[in-house]
Amino acid sequence: MTDPKPGSYVPVSLVNLPNALTVLRLILVPVFLLCLFNLGGHNDGWRWVAGAVFAVAAITDRYDGRIARKRGQVTDFGRIADPIADKALTGSALVGLSMLGDLPWWVTLLILVREIGITVMRFAILRYGVIAASPGGKLKTLVQVVAIGLYVLPLPDQIDWLRIGLMGLALLLTIGTGIDYLIRALALVSRGRSTNAPPAAS
Repeated sequence: MTDPKPGSYVPVSLVNLPNALTVLRLILVPVFLLCLFNLGGHNDGWRWVAGAVFAVAAITDRYDGRIARKRGQVTDFGRIADPIADKALTGSALVGLSMLGDLPWWVTLLILVREIGITVMRFAILRYGVIAASPGGKLKTLVQVVAIGLYVLPLPDQIDWLRIGLMGLALLLTIGTGIDYLIRALALVSRGRSTNAPPAAS
């Protein structure tokens, strides 16, 4: 088999490891919720199992995109499914924790409004370009995952200060990066409209 000519289009198969990891993360969401709510939602054993499932799902989120870029296996399915799986995991965990009374609803709603709003916005302006994830956005995701994990696990009350502090930091990063993405989106749309504007009459 000869190598493709430079610049030629080589289709990427949908059946690859990064997409499999993304699908696995989606499958793990209902599994996580079943474990979280089992036996009333406050059984220590099942909370540890739920924490383990959440950790595995979070690890797939860290590596699927990295593997796709490294192997040249980026697909349209991955671009769409990856953020959906990411928001499904963190969103379901936040809602579940609030339903169990472990996390205030205002925290969950604030994070969900930001996450859903920014995701919808990024898809809405795709015709103008792609807003790449910023270092702050990646840090936000990491802090969110760690904070949620600490709330899921049946840890002693003596470390409440740690999970509350991390969730507070996650909130600050969530709001700050949301404002940053909004500013970048407006700038991207503005440049796109300026580029496509008809020339002024002489």
